[in-house]
Amino acid sequence: MPQPAKYQEPRWHAMIALFAVGGLRLALPHELSVGPDWLMLVVVGVLITVYALVRRFAKEKVATFLGYLLVSIVTADMTWSLCMLVAGLPSHKQSSLDLLRSAAALWITNILVFASWYWRLDAGGPSAREQRGVHTDGAFLFPQMTLNKETKVLMGEDRWSPGFIDYLFLAFNTSTAFSPTDSPVLSRWAKVLMMVQSLISFATVALLAARAINIL
Repeated sequence: MPQPAKYQEPRWHAMIALFAVGGLRLALPHELSVGPDWLMLVVVGVLITVYALVRRFAKEKVATFLGYLLVSIVTADMTWSLCMLVAGLPSHKQSSLDLLRSAAALWITNILVFASWYWRLDAGGPSAREQRGVHTDGAFLFPQMTLNKETKVLMGEDRWSPGFIDYLFLAFNTSTAFSPTDSPVLSRWAKVLMMVQSLISFATVALLAARAINIL
């Protein structure tokens, strides 16, 4: 049986990000949402509360399942909203202001959702990274991983492991530059996810924003 990890990776960053996704749904027009505007915020809030309680009682496998379920739900909801927004462009039913607000909300949601996936999938997820104690292998080559042992010790990075903020920075760069910046991608699943994220970002920023200001 694995021993308890000496270092506990903070989960609250990821929980706040997912709660923010639920809040951003309130910025979308009703026709882009499934059910009431507040539904996603309530679902995310309930699942986060259950997740926190389960982890408190050391039920890590159940907590991991709930984590995947939560990210999957917000991903499906974001995909539906994006598809409805793109499908409704030819009808010109929404005002330019509504389209810009929707595009901005979905663009930010895209960053938060994919940051959550990277954080949850890389190197087995936060629990697996905790057990190893130090991050030496994963889907992304973070700069700290390229330092030699002596330099890591001098910089105090000899026990370094990525947290949610590192994956959020990676996701932000992917949505703005359409490519990774400081962290090369090593695994195929990560490359696929980053391509999907870049495509969504391009659609919301280029296509939808252009339509909203009557360029198209």
